[in-house]
Amino acid sequence: MKIIDGKLVSSYYKENLKTLISSKGINVTLAVILVGNNPASKIYVSNKTKECREVGIETKDFYLPSDTPENELLNLIKELNNDNEVDAILVQLPLPKHMDEFKVLSTISPSKDVDGFHPENIGKLAVGKPFIEPCTPKGIIRLLDYYEIGIEGKRAVVIGRSNIVGKPISLMLLHRNATVTICHSKTQNIENITKEADILIVAVGKPNFVKRNMIKENAVIIDVGINRLEINNEYKVVGDVDFEDVKEICSYITPVPGGVGPMTRAMLLENAYQLAMHRKKMCK
Repeated sequence: MKIIDGKLVSSYYKENLKTLISSKGINVTLAVILVGNNPASKIYVSNKTKECREVGIETKDFYLPSDTPENELLNLIKELNNDNEVDAILVQLPLPKHMDEFKVLSTISPSKDVDGFHPENIGKLAVGKPFIEPCTPKGIIRLLDYYEIGIEGKRAVVIGRSNIVGKPISLMLLHRNATVTICHSKTQNIENITKEADILIVAVGKPNFVKRNMIKENAVIIDVGINRLEINNEYKVVGDVDFEDVKEICSYITPVPGGVGPMTRAMLLENAYQLAMHRKKMCK
C-alpha cells in the first residue's frame, strides 16, 4: 500500500504556479465572500487566503453576518463581476438557510467562477469542453496523474452524487475513458458494486463508511470525506473510508487529513490564475 500524499503534490503545483505568476509579472486577485460564522468555513477561508499570498495571488475578503439579506449578497457579487480589478470570485459554502445556493452561484459571472460551479461551466464540463473545472475533482485527477495511476479502461466507482464532487468527478473520469458507476444513498447492495472498482472515490460524508469487505484487492482509494469524531473526549478527523481496515489490501490510498484537501486548495489557486490569464487575453 502506498500513501497518496496530497501535501507533497499540492506543494509541487503551488511552486509551479508561484513561478508562473512571478515570471509573467501579472496581478491575480481573488474575491472571497464568507457569510456567517461557521467555524470550519472561517478556518478554510483563512487557509485559502494564506495560500493565495504564498503564490502571489492577492485577495479581497468580504465577511458578511449570517442574517445578511440574500439580495445584499447578490448585489455584492454583481459589483465584483463588474470590478476590473477582480479576476475570480469565491463564495464559501455552505450558505445560511435563507439563501438559495443555486441562485447565488449562478449570479457569479462564468468568467470569474473560481469554483467551477456556475451552470454554464458545469454544462461545458458535461460536453467535454471545460472552461474551468471544480477544484476537488480537478485535484483528484491531478493526484492520479502525479502517481501515474492509469484511468483509461479502468472501472471507476464514485460513492456520492453531489454537484461539488460526485457528479463532476464522474464526468472527468468518463472523459478520461474510465467506465464509471455512481453509487448513492438509494443504491442497493452497494458492496457488490464497490468491489468491482479499480478506482474507488468516496465523497459521502459518513465517517469510516467504506470497510475492507467493500473493496477489491489492489484497488486505488480516493477518500474525499472530512468528518470530526469525538473519541474519549477528543476530536479526531477521519475520512469516509476506514483507513486502518482497508490499508492492507488497497494499492494506493489518500489519508485524511493530508490527501484530497490540500489539492482542492491548490486547484483553487490554479483556477484563479487561469481566470486571470483568460481575462487579460480577452481585454487585449
